[in-house]
Amino acid sequence: MNEQTRSAALDAMSDDEGVDVLVIGGGVTGAGIALDAATRGLRTAVVEMQDWASGTSSRSSKLVHGGLRYLYQLDFKLVHEALTERGRLLRTIAPHLVTAQPFLWPLKTPVIERAYSAVGVGMYDALSLLGARGRSVPIQKHYSKAGALKLFPQMNPKSLVGAIRYYDARVDDARLVLALVRTAVGYGALAASRTQVTEMTKDPTGRVTGAVVVDLETGESRTVRARHIINATGVWTEQTEALGGSGAGLEVLASKGVHIVVPRERINGSTGLFLRTEKSVLFVIPWDRYWIIGTTDTPWHEARQHPVATREDIDYILDHANAVLDPPIGHDDVIGVWAGLRPLLQPGTKGDASASTKVSREHTVTEAAPGLTVIAGGKLTTYRQMAEDAVDFALGPRAQTLPSVTARTPLVGADGFTATKRRRSQIAARHGWTSERVEHLLHRYGSETATLLEMIDADPALGRPLRTAPDYLAAEVAFAATHEGVLHLEDILLHRVRLSYETRDRGISALEEIAGIAGPILGWDAARTEREIAGYRRQAEAEMAAEHEPTDAAAEEARLRVEDLVPVRDLGPIDPDD
Repeated sequence: MNEQTRSAALDAMSDDEGVDVLVIGGGVTGAGIALDAATRGLRTAVVEMQDWASGTSSRSSKLVHGGLRYLYQLDFKLVHEALTERGRLLRTIAPHLVTAQPFLWPLKTPVIERAYSAVGVGMYDALSLLGARGRSVPIQKHYSKAGALKLFPQMNPKSLVGAIRYYDARVDDARLVLALVRTAVGYGALAASRTQVTEMTKDPTGRVTGAVVVDLETGESRTVRARHIINATGVWTEQTEALGGSGAGLEVLASKGVHIVVPRERINGSTGLFLRTEKSVLFVIPWDRYWIIGTTDTPWHEARQHPVATREDIDYILDHANAVLDPPIGHDDVIGVWAGLRPLLQPGTKGDASASTKVSREHTVTEAAPGLTVIAGGKLTTYRQMAEDAVDFALGPRAQTLPSVTARTPLVGADGFTATKRRRSQIAARHGWTSERVEHLLHRYGSETATLLEMIDADPALGRPLRTAPDYLAAEVAFAATHEGVLHLEDILLHRVRLSYETRDRGISALEEIAGIAGPILGWDAARTEREIAGYRRQAEAEMAAEHEPTDAAAEEARLRVEDLVPVRDLGPIDPDD
């Protein structure tokens, strides 16, 4: 994907033929729906008003998990569904992006807690084996206090009497979304980011027949004719479905979840941690060069485009992590922060939608108006099942003749991943790289690592590490510009080479170097390059300033002092009487 394929996609989706399915929303659910529809042979278009994965789907806990806590609510069906999807992602769909991850569950009492926890984790393992039709991750293992401290020496000995190790999986959420969109494009989908739906068209009977979309890069409006429209806009669900004009649909509230990032060397442990809190759970998750710790769960009443963390959010996470860490970590250890909004689906439906609705434990699909399907709720792990449900619902009886095939459809980078991985020592030797460098590439690009190597062969300068961010190669920036749909500098730092939370300055020190690589590929002149650098710098500084504010309102005010480089159109508030 690049600027040229985006322009061609906009031309094609607005032609006289129209599309079978128009998907609104480029997060994990919308991207999954686009892939599901395209692989059924439907002419499919997907539009996103910001960059791909710019909302909740780049600001999650980055876990693919079954939801261990749901077992204690006896929701076996939900956990089984999620673990089935986890197994598919690990084995078939995205084995290069999704990695098995061990977690320690510290125990505070020696007998009762260990007994009921062992039963719960045992059921988790059993449902995993059943869903994956075999073992996709190791089963639980019990540890004494001494054994647990060997695995995680920085745990305070007073915080546990023993532990259980169990497995889930982790994923770079934004890269998963990019892979879904790019795979859908490979199967014929028409994809355009920075493209906002501002109106929906109807025929005389009131059926939704299409949408007016605005190319936010140029300001040009187009009309896309569609036999089915599927709204997958998360926390924007109500604003989008209101364009259908029926007053029906789903109600979604927003809850803010904050995560912090600390350097890998600051916490001494070889597994993740699963910590139960008075409100929910807290994860301490190891990544290549850092730890992710979160999350919070607080109502968000501000505007939904730019959620930001407050000082109170960061204090909450540090306090709960330090309940088990010794020595503790502090504000000076935090190198990155992000805040995302969970779309909390409310019970029931609005208007007449209840007459035509499919309800799951965590997501709901309904008809907001004839021709307009809406899906909301769910979580990243079950995006594929959500997508299948949404397309089945939209197609109605026709779905029986066009069943979903995404359960066995690998994403870009998955085909040939095992063979490419077996060549990692040869790749390292040929380029003089460490094994860690090769593993980094393999688990970001999978078999597409070969494409990066070809780019480096053609231009050896692309094989050098970035001076300001040496964990990344120049080729990764170039690949983002040539293959991953980048339109702006912020797209690279926020969602491709994610220095926005991996460095203390949010990647500001790398701006000129990254712009120097991507700018020529994207055809930027000096003025455009400077505008992109200045825009990202102002945004990053505003978000860092927001982190010192005590309340959501004050933090949002600090963030909104800086205008977006590409503003979205204001669709207005939702009428509470609708």
